[in-house]
Amino acid sequence: MQGLMMDHDLMISDLIEHAAKVHNRREIYTLNTDGTEHRYTWADCAKRVRKLANALLSAGVKPGDRIATIAWNNYRHVEIYYAVSSIGAIVHTINPRLKPDQIAWMISHAEDKYIMFDTTFGPIIDGIHTHCKSVEKFICLSDRAGMPDYKAEVQDYESFIEHASDTITWPRFDEKTACTLCYTSGTTGDPKGVLYSHRSTILHAMAGSFPDVIGARADAVILAVVPMFHVSAWGLVYSAAMVGAKLVMPGPGLDGKNLTKMINQEKVTLMAGVPTVWLGILNYLRETKQSMPTVEKALVGGSALPESLLRAYEQELGIPMQQGWGMTETSPLGSTYAPDPMTDYPDYESTVPHKLLAGRRIFGVEMRIVDDEGKILPEDGETSGHLHVRGPWVAKGYFKGAGSDAFTDDGWFRTGDVSALHPDGYMEITDRSKDVIKSGGEWVSSIEIENAASDHPDVAMAACIGVRHEKWQERPILIVQPVAGKTPDKAEIKECIAAKCAKWWMPDAIEFTDALPIGATGKILKRELKVQYKDYVLD
Repeated sequence: MQGLMMDHDLMISDLIEHAAKVHNRREIYTLNTDGTEHRYTWADCAKRVRKLANALLSAGVKPGDRIATIAWNNYRHVEIYYAVSSIGAIVHTINPRLKPDQIAWMISHAEDKYIMFDTTFGPIIDGIHTHCKSVEKFICLSDRAGMPDYKAEVQDYESFIEHASDTITWPRFDEKTACTLCYTSGTTGDPKGVLYSHRSTILHAMAGSFPDVIGARADAVILAVVPMFHVSAWGLVYSAAMVGAKLVMPGPGLDGKNLTKMINQEKVTLMAGVPTVWLGILNYLRETKQSMPTVEKALVGGSALPESLLRAYEQELGIPMQQGWGMTETSPLGSTYAPDPMTDYPDYESTVPHKLLAGRRIFGVEMRIVDDEGKILPEDGETSGHLHVRGPWVAKGYFKGAGSDAFTDDGWFRTGDVSALHPDGYMEITDRSKDVIKSGGEWVSSIEIENAASDHPDVAMAACIGVRHEKWQERPILIVQPVAGKTPDKAEIKECIAAKCAKWWMPDAIEFTDALPIGATGKILKRELKVQYKDYVLD
């Protein structure tokens, strides 16, 4: 016997219409590409979303067509998110930090019909437009007066939507219809496309609104530093519309000065981004002796949260930090830090180890760990294994059938992380499968070594890799990027590592570099370091 509930498909168009009707006076603030400011309401946004949708339909865009964006976090990008998906087409967000040949490859692989781009990225379009055979139209996200000259034939966004109607009857279709396409960063082989659905996106937005996850709410002012071109800005654009939060979109203004100004000017309460962004803000606040009194929480993801950064924000600035874990394939939310009410935390120090874990699994995401043979391992907080996940917003395959070996026969996604699952629901990342160092038959956690080394005040970033060893097969070495103007003492770095890591994990060597190689998503490119140090000889 089935329940007597209405069969009502989950539609992204319902989100923007809900925000327009119920939260119509809440704002979206943008720092534009040209440095000017823009603000309007969710109701204003919905009106322009309808105009864009009608303009696309009039131009011949059909369900399933891919519309690419190469853009900052701004109000026009928000409009594209809603308009394209709501007519059954697919938003393909492209990371502009990738190499031009990678971007051209993605556009061709996705068979994008339109490309919408910010003026900042005009040079990319000029460089690749002749290679984009599937593209019928290039649209610059500006008005006619603000649009530079381009080699390609380009129309400005405002002219494109100017004469379109601002009323529409949104189509209803199967909630499993694709809405967004985001490619992985391609750290191994070609990037692979993850194709999200209306259903998965809305369920993910609901989960993000849980108080112990992101905690978006109607009176929140959310600074979305995490880019809309990377995993849909962690779903914040959708969660904000769902609950009626105010959005603060920083555009290209991602430095400490601009972000601090926006945070204090717009009275931000919740902000989300990667550790390097929070470090930039911290350094600026220290230099200028400012504070951010309205901020209630900083959500951290993308890479491991250094303990020194956690302590600086919580003890120096009074801003709680919440670490989360996820991947492009998980939409991305998989786990976030939430205190266990059944655990007694006698003091602040007792909370730190838990806050540095990857968080507690959120409802909707199941996890398991397995050994090299696929045997399921215990969730005892001690045993590490290969992390598998599954859930309603976890990918079950890649676009056009790529990378099928990432999915198990029994329906789990192989994340590539090596993890330990704790009995109280916490998940701990101990390494990436491709980065794990096996010394004498035992695993060495490169991540734990890096985190420990980062506790040294003169260490800006650190990367631990394995190099060949005649007796132990592999041994760890540490490559350190010092804080500008500083020369860390190697013995002091080793003391930091010894305080947190097993004695036999101690790197056999420490090398310094002016700059570690950083990928398009802000992560250290260990594959480049492995090539650079492949012939490294240990003393």
